[in-house]
Amino acid sequence: MQLNKIPTTIVTGFLGSGKTTLLSNVLKQAAGKRIAVIVNEFGELDIDSDLLRSCPIDCEDDSQEGGKRSDDGFYELANGCICCTVEEEFLPVMEQLVARRDDIDHILIETSGLALPKPLVQAFNWPGIKEHCTVDAVITVVDGAAVAAGRFADDEDKVQAQRQADESLDHDPSLQELLDDQLSAADLVVVSKNDLLDEDARARVQKIITNEVPDTVKTVYIENGETALDVLLGIDAATESRIDEVHNHHDHHHAHGEHHDHAHDHFDSFVVNLGEVQSDLLQETLSELVEKNNIFRIKGFAAVHGKPMRQVFQVVGTRLDRYFDRLWQPDEVRKTQLVFIGKGIEKEQIENILHDALSA
Repeated sequence: MQLNKIPTTIVTGFLGSGKTTLLSNVLKQAAGKRIAVIVNEFGELDIDSDLLRSCPIDCEDDSQEGGKRSDDGFYELANGCICCTVEEEFLPVMEQLVARRDDIDHILIETSGLALPKPLVQAFNWPGIKEHCTVDAVITVVDGAAVAAGRFADDEDKVQAQRQADESLDHDPSLQELLDDQLSAADLVVVSKNDLLDEDARARVQKIITNEVPDTVKTVYIENGETALDVLLGIDAATESRIDEVHNHHDHHHAHGEHHDHAHDHFDSFVVNLGEVQSDLLQETLSELVEKNNIFRIKGFAAVHGKPMRQVFQVVGTRLDRYFDRLWQPDEVRKTQLVFIGKGIEKEQIENILHDALSA
């Protein structure tokens, strides 16, 4: 680590590649390391922060179990870590973290699914950040099962068709180019869902990655986001010192140093709030919604009738995962909250379909 600088790990990858799961497992292994987590995701509801915040982290102070949110938008995690959401501006958040640098050992940044890591890394050369922070590594998470099947994301065909149909996206790179750009900045490539890959599939994935990254960049294959902490942290790449040498498809669209996630602006995202639900009926309804609408991502949690634990729902393309993550707290309102990300989708219509289906 560079002297007196906070090491920062940037985790990038397409929607549903497994970034949040990876970060959650890092926090589970924190073992006293004070980590600040920045989540840059779609939606007004801070689903990612809430999922990260509820990780079963061992902590000495049980009174802080589950964490608490401060007025400045930061979550205090159970092990003393910090979590916040970047919706528009990166610099103010980093300035707040720099002000708290004596309380921070490491910063983790999860980018949104279509974000390009290069502009974010370039921001670490700005005055006020450069003196206090360094990029320990850019980690690009790749959906192994999707890539092995010849796709770049689980629902690559639908996403790409929508991008091509929308005139406002003509200037944006294709999914192939976006993946290339995410890999071009990588110091480490993490292939998720290794349990879904056989030897031949793994070889196909490795060939694609090898064509995009230098031999010096390692590739790690993982399941359920689980890997040793020292594999992900302490790489000491100082990526900001070489990032200007990385050329990608998006460079000619944006001026040097610009840090907004422009792809963010072209997507519809909203939160649907519901009460207690029947889990199987919710799963069936979500699957039908995805089939009939241009929905790329659903993420959130549900209060299930008769169950003491909160159930997490994650939908990427046609793949739907659900699992119970923690008990509802005695003073907590049992509710269902889901963030939808898509193109040409309307909140009122989706809400009406869900209410009608779940109350039938």
